[in-house]
Amino acid sequence: MPKPSLRLTASIETWPIAGTFTISRGAKREAVVVVAELSDGTHVGRGECTPYPRYGETPEGTLTGLESLGGQVTLDRSSWQYLMPPCAARNALDCALWDIEAKRAGKRAWDLAGLTSPKTILTCYTISLAPPDEMAAKAASVPHLPLLKLKLGATDDANGDIERMRAVRRARPDARLVADANEGWTAADLERLMRCAAEIGLETIEQPLPADDDTILAHVPHPVPVCADESAHTAEGLAALRSRYDAVNIKLDKTGGLTHAREMASAARAQGFRIMVGCMVATSLAMAPALILAATADWADLDGPLLLTRDRTPGLSIDNGLIAPASPELWG
Repeated sequence: MPKPSLRLTASIETWPIAGTFTISRGAKREAVVVVAELSDGTHVGRGECTPYPRYGETPEGTLTGLESLGGQVTLDRSSWQYLMPPCAARNALDCALWDIEAKRAGKRAWDLAGLTSPKTILTCYTISLAPPDEMAAKAASVPHLPLLKLKLGATDDANGDIERMRAVRRARPDARLVADANEGWTAADLERLMRCAAEIGLETIEQPLPADDDTILAHVPHPVPVCADESAHTAEGLAALRSRYDAVNIKLDKTGGLTHAREMASAARAQGFRIMVGCMVATSLAMAPALILAATADWADLDGPLLLTRDRTPGLSIDNGLIAPASPELWG
């Protein structure tokens, strides 16, 4: 029996960021996302992705990729894992397929996945890259958020990042801290930066070195766990990372959707990695599918809606960093 055909539409949306979101590669003031919508005439399923320039993606290119499917797709998530490469466009389509499948079945997406209802998840809250005193002030301004992610990796000398870490720790001695260098550190400074990370009690440091120049990580001590982000995309690449990294950051925009993200998480656990479930800056629609994956992760970094001036309605309920499961009206 042929699979049901669904009508596909896609659009680009822009969501203003509260202030400026700054990492080692630059700053932005808005999140530009692509939303895929599937309809069978009765039910509508949606998925959201964030095309990322670091991986050669643009919103316009992602929209073109979805539109090239001709406006009709089949309700068969597994086939799209082979028909499209892992990318933001496939993520939007895959999550829309999960959503409409759940609505057609009158079930929740986690039921379709054979999982129990997800619990409330504690997310990181990102402190953008800035001078040490500004990062410390921002950390102090959110005392209700217990888990902070520090963006590091500035182009100045390593002392700047050491001061950033120490300043935030002084401002928030109570907080759990993780950090993300976004490929901004150098091999020459790695060991002393890692020692400082351990001294202030960082739980992990993401992607300290460029993805194409990270082999030294296999030969230096890891006083805190090192998490692969730009170096980790799909399950197939995990084995090559095992000697260099202790954890992997799984993002649906990198894996091409929830379907492969679940496979990657299973493979990562089997190979001894710890897991972070992360996101790009986006709305609650992009976070909702990732919550299913985050239920068993070591860290969740799904604070996208908290970084925006406004979120879509309905959005996720986030209280003191705790994210409740998505409502069916939002997704899944």
